[in-house]
Amino acid sequence: MGEYSTEEMSLPSLFEQARKIHMAASESGADQEAVRKGCEALEKCEEMASKLGLFSANETKDDISTSNLKYLLVPFYLAELTEKIAQDDRIPILKISQAKLKEFISFCEAMDLVPEEELETSTQGGPNSFADRRAKKIARFKRQRAAESKLLEIMERKERRGRSTRASALSTPVEIGEEDVLDDDGEEEREAWLTTISLALCKAFDLLEMLKKEEEMLSAVKEKQLQEGNKEVYQAVLDERAKRTEAWHRDAAARAQYTKPASPITCATFAQDVLEGRATVSQAHEHKHQPMIFGPASVVGGRLTTERERMAAQVFQPAYRLPTMSIEEAGLREMEIMNKWQEKNAKLIEEANSSWHKESRRPGPSEEDDEEDDEAAQEKARAWDDWKDDNPRGAGNKKLTPCG
Repeated sequence: MGEYSTEEMSLPSLFEQARKIHMAASESGADQEAVRKGCEALEKCEEMASKLGLFSANETKDDISTSNLKYLLVPFYLAELTEKIAQDDRIPILKISQAKLKEFISFCEAMDLVPEEELETSTQGGPNSFADRRAKKIARFKRQRAAESKLLEIMERKERRGRSTRASALSTPVEIGEEDVLDDDGEEEREAWLTTISLALCKAFDLLEMLKKEEEMLSAVKEKQLQEGNKEVYQAVLDERAKRTEAWHRDAAARAQYTKPASPITCATFAQDVLEGRATVSQAHEHKHQPMIFGPASVVGGRLTTERERMAAQVFQPAYRLPTMSIEEAGLREMEIMNKWQEKNAKLIEEANSSWHKESRRPGPSEEDDEEDDEAAQEKARAWDDWKDDNPRGAGNKKLTPCG
C-alpha cells in the first residue's frame, strides 16, 4: 500500500487505497499512521477531482457518469477518518470533520440525492419536539436498513451471476434459481454507488448530530474551567479561538473552490492521461499540436533554412497527414468562421431589403416611351426587309457567277 507515493498514483487507484483504509478503520480500527495516510490520500483525491472538473453545480445525479459517482464519497470518507484521529485537543478535529460532512451533504443536495424529509427538516431548522426527533431518527434508520439490504442484494446477485458464469464455462449443471439473466453491469454498478451514497447520507446526518453534541460538551467544560480562574486553560481558550478563526477562513477558502471552481482541464486527451495515471495534474499542458518533422537529428533539431534541408526533411515524412491543431482549436476556428458567415448573411439580407425597398419606389418607364420604342423597331425592320428585296443574296459578288 505504501509502495507508490500519492503523487505517482492515478485517481482511481488513490481512491481505492483510501477506501480500503476507511473500511479497515470502520470495521476493526486502524492505527493512527494508517488513518493519517488515508486522510492524505483522500485530500489528494479531492484536489485531483477539483482540478479535473468532474462535477459542476449545474449538474444532477443523472448527468454524472457511473465511473465518477464514487468520488462524491470523498468528503464523507475524509470526515469519518478525520474524526478517528487521536489528539489532545479534540475540538479542532470535530470542527474539521463537521465541515467535511456539511460539504458532503450540501453537494449531495445540489445533486438531488438528499431525501425530501431531510430537506424539510433542514429548512425548518431541525425538529423541536421529542416526538419529531424520534420520528426523524426512525425514518432515517429505516432508510439506512433499506440501503444496507439493497447493497447486500446487489452483492449476492453479482456473486450468483459469477457462479453461474463459471458453471456454464465448465459445462456443469447449474442449481435451480441461479439461471439469472446477465444484467447490464453498468446499470448495476450505478445502482450500487447510488445506494452507497444514500447510506453514507444517513450516516452523515447521525454523525453530524453526534459531533455537534460532543463539541458543545467540550466547549462547556472549557468555559467552566475558564470561570474557575485557571490561567493555563484561559490561554488554551484564546488559542482555540484563534484556531477557530483560522479554521473559518480555511473552510471559506475550501467552499470557494466549489462556488468558483478552478479552471478545469479542457484537453480530453490530457484528462484521460491523468485519470489513467500516465500524467499528473501539476504538469503544465498547452493545447498546441505542432506538426512533426521526421529526419536526421541535425534537420529536426534546427530550423530548415536551405532548400537542401527542406528536401531532406520531406523525404522522411509519414504516409499520412499529421494533425496541425487540436480539437479545441479546430472548434474555436469553426465558431469564428460561423460568426463571420452569419454577420455576412445579415449584411446581405439588410442590403437586399433596402435595395428592394428603393426599387419599389423608383418610377418605371411610361407607356408612351414603350410605344415609341416599338414604332422605331418596326420601321427598322421594314427598312431591312426592303433592302433585302432590292439586293438578293449574292447579287454583288461576281466571283460566284459562272461567267464572272
